[in-house]
Amino acid sequence: MKRLLNCAAFMLGTAVIACAQQTIFNVPTTDVMDRGKAYGELDVSFKPTDSEVLGKFSSFVPRIVVGVGRNVEVGLNLTGNVQPGRDSTTLVPTVKWKFYENKSKNTALIAGTNFYIPVKNRSYNFGVYSYLAVSKTINKTRLTAGGYLASKNVFAANATRAGGQFGVEQAVTGKFSVAADWITGKHSSGYFTPGFIFKPTSKLTTYWAYSIGNADASRGNRYFLFEIGYNFN
Repeated sequence: MKRLLNCAAFMLGTAVIACAQQTIFNVPTTDVMDRGKAYGELDVSFKPTDSEVLGKFSSFVPRIVVGVGRNVEVGLNLTGNVQPGRDSTTLVPTVKWKFYENKSKNTALIAGTNFYIPVKNRSYNFGVYSYLAVSKTINKTRLTAGGYLASKNVFAANATRAGGQFGVEQAVTGKFSVAADWITGKHSSGYFTPGFIFKPTSKLTTYWAYSIGNADASRGNRYFLFEIGYNFN
């Protein structure tokens, strides 16, 4: 179990955030970058102490997202850099499409897919995580809800997983928001993650959160998540 949850924590750090964000913390938002815009981010997951089901670890995941026009953005995540343990480097190309938006009703719909291509210490050859979601903004609060399907080995060894994913973002000031997201299921990405988002400059955004496992949270399946993102233009 401890080995399984260590793997779970590292995979969530992949994941699985203001106008250029790809996700709230782990759940994709309905934001899509404009054509020619680029955004870079580094996600750091860490647990400083051992517990019954999850030992101390750290994980580093860089990502880049680019707008390609027609409400489509593409990106690339590099996952698998986790300590202690063997790196299991995985390339994760991503695509997200905002196929509907009603600005007068503050509503949008997105669809997307992440493609998992292991390149080092592979336990599988290829996988996908696909999702469909809707958002609704009421005053300064944006609510996001949708569903996902992950192919075999992406969220769980030798098993396909499906479920819901949800998020809430509440603007407090122009630079500070509180937020939370949740991916359902007892698997490597099944976590509830509350936190806050602080934007010190127009180009720099930071994310501070704490992920709590859907399974075995009382036995230590919890860890910190920090993200820093930069808009290049």
